[in-house]
Amino acid sequence: MTAPRDTPASRRVRANGDGTVYQRKDSRWEAAGYVLAPGNTRRRVRVYGTTRKEALAKLTEKIANSNRGLPVPSAQGSLAAYLTYWLQNVAVHHLRENTHTRYTTCVNRYLIPGLGKKKLTKLTAKDIRTWLNQLRTTCQCCTRRIDARRDQPRCCAAGQCCHKLLSPLTLTYIHSVLKSGLEHAVREEQIPRNVARNVRTGAPRPRRFEPLTTDEARQFLAAAEGHRLHALFELALHTGLRKGELLDLRWEDLDLDAGTAAIRRTLQRTSAGGLTTLPTKTRASERRIALPTHSAQSLKLHHERQQREREAAGTTWQQTGHVFTTPQGRTVDPTNLTRAFKTLLRKACLRRIRFHDLRHSTATLLLEQGIELVVIKELLGHAHIGVTAAVYAHVRLRLQRDAIDTLGTVLNGPTITETANGNGDEPPPCAALVR
Repeated sequence: MTAPRDTPASRRVRANGDGTVYQRKDSRWEAAGYVLAPGNTRRRVRVYGTTRKEALAKLTEKIANSNRGLPVPSAQGSLAAYLTYWLQNVAVHHLRENTHTRYTTCVNRYLIPGLGKKKLTKLTAKDIRTWLNQLRTTCQCCTRRIDARRDQPRCCAAGQCCHKLLSPLTLTYIHSVLKSGLEHAVREEQIPRNVARNVRTGAPRPRRFEPLTTDEARQFLAAAEGHRLHALFELALHTGLRKGELLDLRWEDLDLDAGTAAIRRTLQRTSAGGLTTLPTKTRASERRIALPTHSAQSLKLHHERQQREREAAGTTWQQTGHVFTTPQGRTVDPTNLTRAFKTLLRKACLRRIRFHDLRHSTATLLLEQGIELVVIKELLGHAHIGVTAAVYAHVRLRLQRDAIDTLGTVLNGPTITETANGNGDEPPPCAALVR
């Protein structure tokens, strides 16, 4: 009886469904098998290796992922092509217009020049981390050729680099845009996982703001007295409404007798439509707030002023229904409001702050008065109370310090010990009473 010959490695029989492995003419090993594809279909894939073991391991991994219900990636194009598709066909329907504009600028300015040539399916966390580290230390005048467009070259063109580096906040924003794009690629089963989530950029320091103190707030309101938009500035400081929410407030949203206001929309300037009415920033931002008595009275006086302006304008008056308008009834431009705000700051001899800092001032002053955080969260329209707690953490720490100092004063103050009124037979009290 003849002994069976050893079967060559390239001709070994594999079980049905395990795929095939064979050696190519160029000495490389190729493994092929059917795996799950997008759309609940099956597709034959091929992998390669320098040895039979390496090719078989790659195929086994793909088959194992397929058995777990993970389809094989279908995207064969570059990251630049996918991000362009994502911005034009997906993000444009889910983002506010200004947010979409910022996303587009970020993709075209940073992501496509830096990682655009990478294949979407072959992008790794190491590629992203290496690029971000390089971006963190690269002068933007050199990378974006800002210096070349200047009339008088300076920085690198003049041999003196200004080291204009990106801030940690900008780097975090770039990373978040990339994560958003790749996350949709995962949902569309273009890639098996979002590799950008495996990269840590570090938590950037929050942007510092200097809210108005109580005395400064009084100075500002005194300077705004007599201004035709005095009711707007007073309402902003008393309620913490955003600039867009104030400018798109309409008389139908107010109930001055009941002292309430319904915040339903916001006004923003967009690159395509100019001044546009948009939904509120979040669902929580669409809210009903209570108006201070003084602000309700100011709004009534403002309504009388607006009626006089309407009579003076005559046929040139444009009826929009907005609470705060120009003398001709048009919508107030956010830029013009900012300009008027800065003029009032100079008139009041106050330091320069942003209009949005009036909102921070409202929350800070309320916290210092001991108002509960959940009430401030509802007033400001934050989506989660954690947002309120994080933004105003410095105020809470100061309040904690005041509370601890107050407790220390009580505990370290004089004590009064009560003595027994009897003939001395009763035992002394176990503890002193703290007043």
